Amino acid sequence: MNPSSPAALLVVDVQLGLDDPQWGARNNPGAERQIATLLAAWRRAQWPVIHVQHMSRQPSSPLRPELPGNAFKPEAVPHDGEPIFQKTVNSAFIGTALDTHLRSEGIRSLVIVGLTTDHCVSTTVRMAGNLGFDVVVVDDATATFERTGPDGVRHTADEMHQVALASLHDEFAQVRSTRDVLNGLPAGAGTSR
Repeated sequence: MNPSSPAALLVVDVQLGLDDPQWGARNNPGAERQIATLLAAWRRAQWPVIHVQHMSRQPSSPLRPELPGNAFKPEAVPHDGEPIFQKTVNSAFIGTALDTHLRSEGIRSLVIVGLTTDHCVSTTVRMAGNLGFDVVVVDDATATFERTGPDGVRHTADEMHQVALASLHDEFAQVRSTRDVLNGLPAGAGTSR
C-alpha cells in the first residue's frame, strides 16, 4: 500500500442481523475484533474508510431497514464523515454510487473486510477487480456461514470461507491477514502508542 495514494478500507455488511440464528453455524468468531483493529488503524492513519449496509427486501430477513438487525455492529459503527453506501443486492457497486465516489476521490486500492465471505464480500471483490481496482481481502476479518449444496451435501462455514478466499486470490484480489495489512501501513498507524 502506497501512503501517497492510500487504500480505502471498505467494510461490508457488519450488521447486527447477521447474528441471527437463522443463518446457521458461522466461522471466524474473531472477525469483528479484527475489523475493529483495522478501522482503528485506518482512522489513525487518516486513510479513507467506507461502509456498506445491506438493506434487504426479503420479507424474512433480519437485515430489513425497519428492523433492529439492520444496524451496524458496535465494532463497525461509522464515524462522522465516513460515507455509507446502502445496497439491496450482494454487490456494493450495484445500485449505489460507490464506483463514482472512489474514482472522484482518486482511490485506486481497496482493502475489503466484512460479511459474508462467499456472498457480499466475494461479489463486491469480484466487481472491484473487474472495474480495475487493486484489491486486498483480509481473511481473518471476514466470515461466513455453513451451506447446503444443491446435492444436499452440507459444507461447514470454514470450508465455505476457505474456498471463497481461494477463488478470489490471485484472480480478483490478494488475500492477506490483518497482521500483514497492518504491517503495510505507515509507521505508527497500525499500532496504538
